[in-house]
Amino acid sequence: MSSLVIKDLHVSVEGKEILKGLNLTINQGEVHAIMGPNGTGKSTLAYTLMGHPNYSVTSGEVWFKGQNLLEMEPDERSREGVFLAFQYPVAIPGVTVANFLRTAINARRRAANPEDKGISIPDFRTMLKEKMAMLKMDPAFAGRYLNDGFSGGEKKRAEVLQMAALKPEIAILDETDSGLDIDALRIVSEGVNALSGPDLGVLVITHYQRLLNYIKPQFVHIMMNGVIVESGGPELALHLEEHGYDWVREKYEETA
Repeated sequence: MSSLVIKDLHVSVEGKEILKGLNLTINQGEVHAIMGPNGTGKSTLAYTLMGHPNYSVTSGEVWFKGQNLLEMEPDERSREGVFLAFQYPVAIPGVTVANFLRTAINARRRAANPEDKGISIPDFRTMLKEKMAMLKMDPAFAGRYLNDGFSGGEKKRAEVLQMAALKPEIAILDETDSGLDIDALRIVSEGVNALSGPDLGVLVITHYQRLLNYIKPQFVHIMMNGVIVESGGPELALHLEEHGYDWVREKYEETA
């Protein structure tokens, strides 16, 4: 079983410290949710884990499958099995969803074995058809340019399709519910749930309980001021929905 282990992680952006000693362990087969007010460092954590160059790790450790994740380039982290679904996916006009996915799969295969000729077109089409059927997606979606003119829900479904095709071991969903109406939220969540299982660990980053009505976490964590200050089960998210963050702030200020 693979684990993502974060130890005393400190991260700065443009000289300002955002993460201030964060600790978290995510195992395959687990679903974790991180909640917290704006500006507390949730998206900073996501981008740091994938190796965004604007986020500077000043101290701490991140281990994945016994390897130092922080020493890897973003593409290496992806090949090792870490996946990030973006809050605001970028459009790539002229590149179809299908071509993007086949290129990504082949890049992974050739990095592992330079002699690998890549997945054949028939095998790729069969795989893609199976994944899209599982996610209840119209096959015509594969022929559209990636995120170009997509609605918010379509962009997030494209992210879930990428996750299905690349088969990560740890998936980080950065505010996947951002910009989605209730119907789109339900459809995207059903896709994530279809991929969940013993081989996939999920970290859901969100502001709101509503996403967690569809994607059920076993573990809920509250971030304040760059650290996790409270952890519990699904009932913690329900308590936040009812009472807000004031009680967390008061408790954290008392113990800080």
